[in-house]
Order: sequence, then C-alpha cells, then structure tokens
Amino acid sequence: MTGAIGLLMCAQSSTLAAGAIVVSRGADREEFGNCVPSLKAENNSDETVAFLEVDLTLTLAGGQARTVELQSAYREGILFVIAPGGTTILKQHLDLSAALGAPCRDVTARAVVRTICEASSGKPCAAPVSVQP
Repeated sequence: MTGAIGLLMCAQSSTLAAGAIVVSRGADREEFGNCVPSLKAENNSDETVAFLEVDLTLTLAGGQARTVELQSAYREGILFVIAPGGTTILKQHLDLSAALGAPCRDVTARAVVRTICEASSGKPCAAPVSVQP
C-alpha cells in the first residue's frame, strides 16, 4: 500500500512539473567570506518568462535571519528570458544588494518569502511557480 501512495505522489509531482516553473536549490558559493546562494529555474510551461525573482530568508547559526533576492536578470535593463523548456540560474546581484554577512556553513535554514514571475507579455505568469529552496 505504501508503494502505491508513493507512486501516486510521484505522479502528482510530475503532473505539476509538466506545466509549472520549477525552482530548486542551486550551487552556493562564497565571495569574500559571504555565502551567495543560487537557485535553478526550469520553465516547464508553455509561456516565456521575462523575469523571475525568488526572495529567500536564510536563518544563520546564531539565530539571525537575512533575506536575499535571487533573480533571473536585473529588474531594469536587459532581460534574459526563460523560454519554454529552458533553464536558468537565479542569482543575487551583489552590486545592488547587501551581502549575507556569513559563510555558507552558518546557514541553518531557508524559506521562501516572495516569488515574482512576469511573462513576456508583461503580465504575471499564468503557470504556477514551485520552489524547493
């Protein structure tokens, strides 16, 4: 019985991914002692995504929390669209936002605070955005 439930959950997850924009954890890197997280976005929808942003709150070992914005492109300026079937890395733009102030080993938890998705039409994305930080 447990195997059947797991198979059903897997099938539901695959169905969601088929028409969704799926965001998963990317590789973390350290710059000047600061953790710089990233996320990988896969556009499994039929629409072109012009801009995607996921804001993460990172909890540090000392209990402090910091929020970072991970974006597919700069908000103003040249956009790097995510075509149907395409993937991209969502990055923190350190030239516009403050560094985390801690190394990656100090990050104990991650939570999604906000997601912004805009289609190439300039309207919000019709496809659901699923994030696993």
